[in-house]
Amino acid sequence: MRQHDDTALMIYAFLNQKGGVGKTTLSIHTAAALSRYGRRVLLIDADPQGSALAWSNFRETPDFSVVGMAKATLHKEIEMMASDYDDVVIDGPPRLAELARSIILAADVVVIPLQPSPMDVWAAAETVDLIREAQVYKPELKCVLAINRKIANTAIGRDVRATLAELEVPILSSDIGQRVAFAESIVTGSTVLDQADKKATKEIERFMDELRRLT
Repeated sequence: MRQHDDTALMIYAFLNQKGGVGKTTLSIHTAAALSRYGRRVLLIDADPQGSALAWSNFRETPDFSVVGMAKATLHKEIEMMASDYDDVVIDGPPRLAELARSIILAADVVVIPLQPSPMDVWAAAETVDLIREAQVYKPELKCVLAINRKIANTAIGRDVRATLAELEVPILSSDIGQRVAFAESIVTGSTVLDQADKKATKEIERFMDELRRLT
C-alpha cells in the first residue's frame, strides 16, 4: 500500500457509471491543484469522448501533462506511464464497465462524483459494486463519494447524504457547488484556481485538502 508523502506516487481516479456528474471538471481541477503543490502531475483522459484532452488544447499554461488512454489495459500500463510523475489523475468514462474495472485496478483512491439526484445515487451504487469487486484483490484501495454541482438551499441537496449513507462508503464533507465559474473555466482551458471566483477556489482547496488526507 502506498503511503502519502512528498515522494510517493498517488493515483486518483474519478468514476461514475452515469455521465454528466462532473468527473472531467473535478479531474482537471484535481490535477491543477496538485501541480500547485509542486507535484509533477499526469492527467489521463480515459473517456472515449476525450473532454479533458479537448480542454487541454485551449490551455495557455501547461502546468501538467494530459494524455488519452481509453483502453481496458490501463492498469497494466499505468506503471510505465507514471514513471516520470509524482501523481496521476484519471478521468474515467461512464457506462464502460470493462474500462472502469481497469481504472479501478490502477488507482489508489477512487472518487465517485455525483449530483444530488436519485439517478446519480443509483449510478454511484453500481460504481461502488465494481470497486468492492476489486477490493477483494486489492484491499488497500480507497473509495469516497463526492457531492458535486450541488444547488444551495434545496431539499434534495440537504437530504442526499442520508440516502448515500446506505452505500456505506465515506462521503467527503467538502461539497462542490453548481457554479458558472467551473463551466467558464473549462471552456477557456483554465480552472477556477486561475480566476477571481473566491468561493469556487475555496471549494476546490477544501476538496483537495480532504482528498489528500485520505492518502
